[in-house]
Amino acid sequence: MSSIQFTRPDAIVDADWLAANLDDPNLRVYDCTTYLDPPAPGVAAAYTIRSGEEDFLDAHIPGSNFLDIQRDLSAQDSDPRLRFTMPEAAQLADTLAQKGIGADSRVVLYARGNMQWATRVWWMLYAIGFDDAAILDGGMDNWTARGLPTHQEVQAYTAATPWPASPRPEAFADRDEVVTAMSSATTCTLNALSNALHNGVDDRYGRPGRIPGSVNLPAADLQASDVRTFLAPHELAVRFSDVVPGDTTRTIVYCGGGIAATLDAFLMLQLGYSNIGVYDASMSEWANDHNLPMVSGPETDARG
Repeated sequence: MSSIQFTRPDAIVDADWLAANLDDPNLRVYDCTTYLDPPAPGVAAAYTIRSGEEDFLDAHIPGSNFLDIQRDLSAQDSDPRLRFTMPEAAQLADTLAQKGIGADSRVVLYARGNMQWATRVWWMLYAIGFDDAAILDGGMDNWTARGLPTHQEVQAYTAATPWPASPRPEAFADRDEVVTAMSSATTCTLNALSNALHNGVDDRYGRPGRIPGSVNLPAADLQASDVRTFLAPHELAVRFSDVVPGDTTRTIVYCGGGIAATLDAFLMLQLGYSNIGVYDASMSEWANDHNLPMVSGPETDARG
């Protein structure tokens, strides 16, 4: 048996644990699903965003509520191309309190199809200093595959007493830091998008390719393909060590809009990496700024 274990084991729960703890009065469970519908084949265009709330209303984990990441948890005054921008910490904390999350709540987050939506909310909570949150391993897919019950009734959580945010500014990175990172020998810039997007074979964000010097570890490759559970710690450790140089002191993870990047970042944190930042605007900003460089094709060295 591998000696590698997650450093934050309470931040991942399985379906059996959740089923046994649904009656805990301090528990707050949220479906965070959003869908990114791709354009027609051959069309170079951005994804269409679709809320998962309709599917939540059709069937959800008993007692859970829904969080609409774009509508409820994203800054509404940002560039319209940057559709999932992190709001101010105090604003986010107030919104989450209104949704039922108190300072003493135990939060479990889940999603359908891809756990990146749950890790996005987890990372936002982490960024404002809330540490008692967990991802449901495998999300709704694994829950239903195990034959566990679902409900259609929705009982909204009572608003909680507002609590102060304790921001972790290192949890997010901006464009200027990414520019500086391109010439840093100890900063690893990691792309969580697919290999096809990384190499410029596909185009979704305005220009094909990647940030110069970045390496690639797709978020989709860190989950089992059937029920979307996380890979085992020892498997994940090998995958990250293959792309993140050993002398790295800061890792900046990016993707299309700061969503898939949080899955990589969450698992890096679980493996003991530190000083990890998610480039929130990611390729939605970078690829649309023609003053910023991009490269395509296979990586030519260890730093992309």
